[in-house]
Amino acid sequence: MSTSIIAGSSGLVGNNILKQLCEKNHNVIAITRKPISSLPPNASELIIDFESFLIEGSLPDCDHVFLCLGTTMKIAGNKDNFRRVDFDYSYDIAKKAFDSGAKKLTLISSGGADSSSKNFYLRVKGELEDSIIDIGFESVNIFRPGFLTGSGGRKRATSEKIFMKLAKFLDLVLIGSASKYRSINAKVLAKKMVSTLKSKPGVHYYYYEDFIKP
Repeated sequence: MSTSIIAGSSGLVGNNILKQLCEKNHNVIAITRKPISSLPPNASELIIDFESFLIEGSLPDCDHVFLCLGTTMKIAGNKDNFRRVDFDYSYDIAKKAFDSGAKKLTLISSGGADSSSKNFYLRVKGELEDSIIDIGFESVNIFRPGFLTGSGGRKRATSEKIFMKLAKFLDLVLIGSASKYRSINAKVLAKKMVSTLKSKPGVHYYYYEDFIKP
């Protein structure tokens, strides 16, 4: 049986991926800072301190890694802390998964991610994409969603709660090429990400229209 590692398994999307993989009786290892409540019986967890892990950590043998780590500027407090989580931690997990035999990687990035962007958030997301592609995975699947909706994960800021309520109305004006920035439910996104277990070799990008396809 193949094994998948999930980094960010307590978050909104990562937790949905964890549940869906376990429903398929897939062998799953969840990387987390602290124990996960209601961990599915056919999953195991690897509790780590990310700072220590950067220096001396290693991962067990695996076939596929799902990268769902991420923070916000508000939570991080400054650009350095944001980059530490969204780039350093994520890239380190990817590289160590590759060294442990992973052939495929699936990453949740962001709509508009671009390593040459003037926007710091989008630039970091783009730099991570580029760096992961360069690692050498057989198959890289990059998901670029707009605003994420759904319950679970970290506690939402008030501004995010307001935006979530407005999202379905804002989606109506996002048409044509802008439709890729429409909001997406985390459970729906996770389902499409899980489908990349069967992804073909190469680098694949996924947008809103891909998320909602059957």
